[in-house]
Amino acid sequence: MIEAAPAKVNLCLHVTGQRPDGYHLLDSLVVFADVGDLIEVRAARTLSLRVVGPQAQGLPVGEDNLVLRAARAFAGAAGAAITLTKNLPVASGIGGGSADAAATLRALARLWSVPPPDAESVLRLGADVPACLAGHAVRMQGIGERLSRAAPLPE
Repeated sequence: MIEAAPAKVNLCLHVTGQRPDGYHLLDSLVVFADVGDLIEVRAARTLSLRVVGPQAQGLPVGEDNLVLRAARAFAGAAGAAITLTKNLPVASGIGGGSADAAATLRALARLWSVPPPDAESVLRLGADVPACLAGHAVRMQGIGERLSRAAPLPE
């Protein structure tokens, strides 16, 4: 199964406050580009991750990798061989890691024939992951947990 992980673009981003725990409160219009990374998943006994592509060397594949964290949070004891084709620059501010995590969740849900997790349960992976999981233009509010579908936008 192959799943696109498109780059996230904030068309507008307003910081509306800050919570006592340090998280910023946001109001943003988020859309997705036609470019991004790719996630491929195959059935396997255990979870594994291989990173390839032009931006692969800039991305650690250890325990803190967001793709692996997302898969572990969703998988329970299930396994999958995951390949991330990293096209987007690491730490570029276009949601690459969040988009990769969301694409991993969508791909694993298809592989295992289960519904994907809901937006609230993936928020702990990162504030952008719920919007990336939605995969369409949304208004993102709060710390990323409040999503509403955006009106149709021009191409």
